[in-house]
Amino acid sequence: MQANKRQLLAVVAALVAGTWAGTGHAQAGYPDKPVKLVVGYAPGTAPDVLARLVSDRLGQALKQQVVVDNRAGAGGQIAAQTVAKSPADGYTLLLGEAGSISIAPAAFSKLPYDPTKELVGVAELCKVDFVFVVPANSPHKTVADFVKAAKAQADKTNIATFGAGTPGHFGAELLAEAGGFKVEPVHYRATGDAVTAIVSGDVAGSFVSTALGAAQIKGGKMRALATTAPQRSPLLPDVPTFAEAGLPKVNVSTWFAVLAPAGTPAPVLDLLNKQLQDTLRLPDVQARMVEAGFSTSTSSRADTDKLIRSEGQRWAGLVKATGFKGD
Repeated sequence: MQANKRQLLAVVAALVAGTWAGTGHAQAGYPDKPVKLVVGYAPGTAPDVLARLVSDRLGQALKQQVVVDNRAGAGGQIAAQTVAKSPADGYTLLLGEAGSISIAPAAFSKLPYDPTKELVGVAELCKVDFVFVVPANSPHKTVADFVKAAKAQADKTNIATFGAGTPGHFGAELLAEAGGFKVEPVHYRATGDAVTAIVSGDVAGSFVSTALGAAQIKGGKMRALATTAPQRSPLLPDVPTFAEAGLPKVNVSTWFAVLAPAGTPAPVLDLLNKQLQDTLRLPDVQARMVEAGFSTSTSSRADTDKLIRSEGQRWAGLVKATGFKGD
């Protein structure tokens, strides 16, 4: 009887050891297949450029392909929902940003995902500033010119956005509030459509990322009036900040971070955080990110989650101040 009991205990112990060993092996072997990085914007946009730069070098570090998956639409919400509902195994990641992670919960009551419960921070990648642009043939040369004209007209001023609830949308609202004029945000489903509207003069202006706007501005297709950065951008050194233009409250600078489904194993998240931080410290990566208009950041997982929480609170206040209700 005692022998049988000892044999049973030995079998149980072996099974438990095998289970733990198997779990450890799975995590130690991560990744053993391609990793997907989901982006909420179309190819060629600033988020896509960032994703492809990071995914290329991250893939080299992980010795496994990191594939960029563009799920454009709804201001990044489609991509965020996709990752939030994905298996928590480290093979589906999100390039998250303020619009879908910090703004959407405050702006949309029927959001089909909960960033605070279904997603966790892996690492912050960078900060991103915006520039307010007008068509190249616009008569407005300064923010003061634009505000004066907007206040003088009886109708609302049309300002293009890349989607309802995006930083550019609230940039338009904040500019109108600070300038004392009425605004009509014109929401475009595709970034390219919004850019076309600006270039063709169908709208009075728009907030675009510095990375996207710089080439268009230098190519003479748009005129920059001010940036949301705390100091002038090295890409646009002749363009003043909104603070310099007398409207410091127009602050819609945002951030990008990698997130994963909640429940992803901690060892996997730790590995990804380390490799992402190492990637961001590479001189050539930093140079290319600055060239593209990004300010690189490196942060722990805890710091990334803290950023997401604090940004959620900040944007909730801005959404409430504008009175916007998405649904």
